[in-house]
Amino acid sequence: MSWRPRLVALDVDGTLVDSANEMTPAVREVVRAVRDSGIEVAISTGRAIPGVVDTTQKLGFTEGYAVASNGAVVFSYDPVEVLHAVTFDASDAVSRVLEYVPDAIVAVEELGVGFRVNRPFPEDEISGNFTVEHIDSLMADPVTRVVIRSTDHTAEEFTKIVEDLGLIGTNYFIGYSAWLDLAPEGVSKASGLAFLTDRLGITQEDVLAVGDGNNDIEMLQWAGRGVAMGHAPDTLTDVADHVTGSIDDDGLVEELRRYL
Repeated sequence: MSWRPRLVALDVDGTLVDSANEMTPAVREVVRAVRDSGIEVAISTGRAIPGVVDTTQKLGFTEGYAVASNGAVVFSYDPVEVLHAVTFDASDAVSRVLEYVPDAIVAVEELGVGFRVNRPFPEDEISGNFTVEHIDSLMADPVTRVVIRSTDHTAEEFTKIVEDLGLIGTNYFIGYSAWLDLAPEGVSKASGLAFLTDRLGITQEDVLAVGDGNNDIEMLQWAGRGVAMGHAPDTLTDVADHVTGSIDDDGLVEELRRYL
């Protein structure tokens, strides 16, 4: 390809790492080679800061930039310095969901630390430190991100409940499991990357973005080149400029080798 990105924005789960949070040597090597060639590499993920740091350590990166919490947080590392954070009042949206799913687990992001939760999440689903608090305490102040998880519904059942609610004033993303991410309205990985590229003096057209989930739709539409992983849902592949191999086939490697 004659086109070459100045910044590569990479989703984590399902793109850089598999469902066991494992990164293959081939993925690690090609991402490092891209950065060594002079292209900026930024993590762009729904994960909170501790989960991003886990990924940068897997890559062996000691400095760089990342978009976390589906665009609500932009930070540099290492050490972690929050460059941009958007908060919102999630109390109404959370209350509406809990009316229909009263036993749902609710987690509120605590920047750079982990989460405050109303009860523990299933093991290994979110990273960082956890503090158990009453739901009223969790919703008392504006937050950057809320995760709502139902362990009693399938992903399809939970998706139907959430879509029927018609949540107003928030941006939300539904995961592969019965998992809902709430973010401030207008915030997405694309808005986080727009902040970062403005800071770095890089144009939107010079960005390559790769992802595999519904929370990557805006990012792939926004980037100069948006690439979906082979196992991504149709909602993502339909808006992508290209579809590469799946996570099991190291699809990210196939795409990034074009620029080396």
